[in-house]
Amino acid sequence: MVLSGEEIRARQGADIHITPFCEECLNPNSYNLTLHNEILVYEEVVLDVKHPNRFRRITIPDEGLILSPGQIFLGRTVEHTETHNLVPMIEGRSSIARLGLFVHCSSGFGDVGFRGYWTIEMFAVQPIRIYAGIRICQIFYHELIGEVREYSSEKYQNNRDVQPSMLYKEFAGCREYDQLELNFGSVAAKRREEPNNRVQAVLDASL
Repeated sequence: MVLSGEEIRARQGADIHITPFCEECLNPNSYNLTLHNEILVYEEVVLDVKHPNRFRRITIPDEGLILSPGQIFLGRTVEHTETHNLVPMIEGRSSIARLGLFVHCSSGFGDVGFRGYWTIEMFAVQPIRIYAGIRICQIFYHELIGEVREYSSEKYQNNRDVQPSMLYKEFAGCREYDQLELNFGSVAAKRREEPNNRVQAVLDASL
C-alpha cells in the first residue's frame, strides 16, 4: 500500500525524515526531491564492474549544464532522507521524462532504514540543459508486512554526497580502496614538470 501525501506529512519527523521539507513539494501520493549542484561523470572508456572506476565531479553553473546522450551522469538530491518501517522508492517525474531525460530508471527500490542523500542516475536521449534546484524526481513510500530488518550496508548508508558504484566491494578478494577521483590540478602540474626534468636529464648527461 502506498502512502498518501497527507500520510507522508503526518509521519514526517517519525517514520519519515525529509530534510529540508517543503509543503510545495508534497504531491497526492509522493514528495518531489530536488537536484543538487554537483554532478559526477566517469572517466573510463569501458566501465569495469569488478574494479573502481575513475571519475570527476562537475558543478552545475547558474546557466545550467548540458547533458550529452550516450553517457551516464550521477547527481544527488538536495534532500537528506531517513526512513523507518516503510520502503522508500524513487521515480522520475513525467515532466522530466517528456523531455527525454531518464532519471533513476533501474534502481528506484530503496531499503527500510536507509539514511542519506539519494544518488540519481541520469541518461539523456538528446542533449538537454539541466539546472541545480529543479524538482528532478519523487519519493514515495510502501508499507511493510512482516518483521523489519533495517538496511545497514557499509557501501551507501549515511552517505554525504554523490556516490559512484561500489559494486566492486561485492567481489571476494578485491582490494578495499577508494574510488579513483581524478585530480586535474595535480596531473597538469606533473606535466609541467616533465619538460624541465627532461632538460635537466640532458644537461646531466652532457657533463
